[in-house]
Amino acid sequence: MIFGNALIGLREGLEAGLVVSILVAFLVKTDRRFALKSVWLGVTLAVVLSAGFGWLITFTSHEMTFEQQETFGGAMSLIAVAFVTAMIFWMRATARTIAAELRGKLTDALKIGPFAVALMAFLTVGREGLETAVFFYAATQSAGSGTSQPLIGFLVGIAVAVVLAFALYKGALRINLGKFFTITGALLIFVAAGVLAYGLHDLQEGGVLPGLHTLAFDLSGPMPEDSWYGALLKGVFNYSAQTTVLQAIAWIVYIAVVLPLFLRKRKAPVKKQEQPAPAAA
Repeated sequence: MIFGNALIGLREGLEAGLVVSILVAFLVKTDRRFALKSVWLGVTLAVVLSAGFGWLITFTSHEMTFEQQETFGGAMSLIAVAFVTAMIFWMRATARTIAAELRGKLTDALKIGPFAVALMAFLTVGREGLETAVFFYAATQSAGSGTSQPLIGFLVGIAVAVVLAFALYKGALRINLGKFFTITGALLIFVAAGVLAYGLHDLQEGGVLPGLHTLAFDLSGPMPEDSWYGALLKGVFNYSAQTTVLQAIAWIVYIAVVLPLFLRKRKAPVKKQEQPAPAAA
């Protein structure tokens, strides 16, 4: 699970890092350093909220029965898939305009006051943090108890994201963000498909969905999950040696629908041509 979690940490961390770097750079270049404290206050509160939310859902699940834990874990996995899917499409659509949008919002917030600036930074970064907390919980559930791989993956991804964001802010590194988010988005679709399948399996074990013992395939013999290749597939695609029919159908349908929609080329907006003025008589 290290690769998939590192990918999530990298994406979410870089998005949050880009947001913070855009806000800070705008304030520095426009000689409004007095508002930096408000931005960092909002960012700090967003990080604290995200960490607290992650702890809350983890602690809450420990107080449940087995069926309740499976149902709760399955529901959180589906929410995580919805968050990630929305995130990759949102960033694909706004990668080129996000800087201008953030500068406009920050300009409006500066007119209101420090509280508005802190609130804007809090809401912008907090959304990424909540998505990360939900996906981290779902990844922890799918990896099983007693393993630190999800945490290691997330920390590695976030650490790389912080370094990249700082290098971008200082101008020491230039990245084609459009291609970067396209490549990582395509990989995340496969990660999300695995989380979707595992979430449905949790709901089957919780008795919410039927078909727990109706298997599409059983590869426990030729490709066990504890083998190096099984562990690799599980870490990247959340592979399960015993996959139910519902899981297999959901995985295939998700990939078949979401991946082509994400990779299709967007049509450039057609500019309206101005009508020539009528010739003077």
